[in-house]
Amino acid sequence: MKLIDTHIHIWDFSKASYDWLQQADPLLNRNYAIEELEPQLAEAGVTGGLLVQAAWNLADTEWMLEVARRTPWIKGVVGWLPLADPVATKALLEEKYLSDPYFKGVRHLIHDEADTRWLLQDQVIESLQLLAAHHIPYDIVGILPEHIETAIEVAKRVPELRMVFDHMNQPPVATREWFGRWGALMEEAATCNRMYVKISGLGTTARNPQWQPEDIAPYVSFVLQHFGADRCFMGGDWPVSLLAGSYASTWEKYRQTVMLVTDATAREKIFSLNAERFYHL
Repeated sequence: MKLIDTHIHIWDFSKASYDWLQQADPLLNRNYAIEELEPQLAEAGVTGGLLVQAAWNLADTEWMLEVARRTPWIKGVVGWLPLADPVATKALLEEKYLSDPYFKGVRHLIHDEADTRWLLQDQVIESLQLLAAHHIPYDIVGILPEHIETAIEVAKRVPELRMVFDHMNQPPVATREWFGRWGALMEEAATCNRMYVKISGLGTTARNPQWQPEDIAPYVSFVLQHFGADRCFMGGDWPVSLLAGSYASTWEKYRQTVMLVTDATAREKIFSLNAERFYHL
């Protein structure tokens, strides 16, 4: 069965600036190249991947696109655009990225913005409308319930925009809350039919290096119940995931989790088909 990892990071300090890594765990504060990950793909069972932005600059996006072009198993890039400047966003799309077959989506590190409603600024909404008009999806990297609230409002203002919650918007795995405000808001978000969920980042969300499938299965089951098997897909979050285990062990636990809560038809959708459809891979 195909398995597409829709959430892989690479970074190279000679290529781009990654300010957040200065305060990150020392394990992460170094270069990570795609060549370091490749020997681990077979053991993990991953057959294709998507690179995802890790910086608020175009240099990071250009670097990922360069790597994608020379790496056959990489199917595309979720890059960055200056969404607060719709004129610049429009120009970059028209002059560069609409014609680039590897440019598959956009993300902004909203969890690093002081304002949890950053996406609701008029200029940003105008840029998101441009993405929707060109059928380019948006990755939401939220960590707070307020980020879910913001995403719901974006869905109302830009109903044609496809969006996905990276890392399931960090459910309360560490506190084992069933399911609290996160659950209530995710249930509401599920009523927006262009909202998807990326099952990713759950090892680090658990804040326990000994995490097991049973720890995350209730939350995965919850999003599958409300969003359905047609609107969920998978991501590994390498190298951030190394804080909670190896690449292969992360994928083995994800695979076991999905096996616990789905049937064979749903698994094919979650492991590959939904990602291919969402990102036009």
